[in-house]
Amino acid sequence: MILLFLSISKSFAINLNEFNPDKGVVALMYHRFNENKYPSTNIKNEIFLQHLDEINNSKFEFISFDKFSEIIKSKIKKNYLLLTIDDGFESFYLNAWPVLKKRNIPFILFVSTREVGKYGYMTWMQIKEIESSGLATIGNHSHSHEYLIDWEEKKIRDDLEKSIKIFEKELGYSPKLFSYPFGEYSTTLKKIVTDLNFEFAFGQHSGVIDSSKDFLELPRFPINEKYGDLKRFKSIIQTLPFPYEKITPENRYIKGNENPPKVKIKFFKDLIDIKKITCYSNEGNIWRKSDIKFTNENELEILLKEKFESERGRINCSLWAEKNRWRWLGIQYVIAEY
Repeated sequence: MILLFLSISKSFAINLNEFNPDKGVVALMYHRFNENKYPSTNIKNEIFLQHLDEINNSKFEFISFDKFSEIIKSKIKKNYLLLTIDDGFESFYLNAWPVLKKRNIPFILFVSTREVGKYGYMTWMQIKEIESSGLATIGNHSHSHEYLIDWEEKKIRDDLEKSIKIFEKELGYSPKLFSYPFGEYSTTLKKIVTDLNFEFAFGQHSGVIDSSKDFLELPRFPINEKYGDLKRFKSIIQTLPFPYEKITPENRYIKGNENPPKVKIKFFKDLIDIKKITCYSNEGNIWRKSDIKFTNENELEILLKEKFESERGRINCSLWAEKNRWRWLGIQYVIAEY
């Protein structure tokens, strides 16, 4: 038997001969709860309850961060769900936290330290109450929650170091998991996150987490009023992993003549059948099916004809798998000029 190892962030390696491409972790990302003035980041209470009921009826298991960090470094034997909450809005404390506490559902709460205690946000007392329950893991969401990706390296580092000091003062420790503001990251930001000893970092490009993923580029499915209807939600929680070896360009921050990027995805040889893959992008600011070609049997080139004309360039690739379920791979680029 030939052993093939994949090195990813934190110098962790997996044995692909023991890797199951049908098992992974679907991470769900919520923000506001029943704040109907903000539909792009809000979920209505009754819809959130429907989501939880659907998960319960489907027999999926919510896992804690501790269990997540354990299974992601080993052979994942079943499919799991990871619930994450960004920003620490007070509406989470008022509307979602009582439900999660009653149902004993674990979750990650990513906090931006500058906003704590401000109008519409949770206080440190509320955050400590939630943490003491044993259900919540607190994560770092930067200090300022600004567009860090546009900043110079020193300014980014200063922002994150400030958040670390505040966490240490308020909680007695600094979280080891990070959520990129707006889901945006670059090679520079990833390096700083690594230098500051974060073990995991989450974006908001869609996809399922498996052991082949870069631990500092973990995907999540954003859930809001537009993308939170029950039909779509049922599809999301049934999504399968889409393992890949490498995506280029690695830097997700595109400047000048790098737009449109020359995107290539290198898949693992003989791991899954990728020949029926379909990709779509918002090139030219219009969602359309992208032209693709295989440069060899396990490397795909996405042939973008037009520049990305908005702040974020997005590519979504899907593959119909066995058991009537989709594999999903989302890529997000930030365009520097916007």
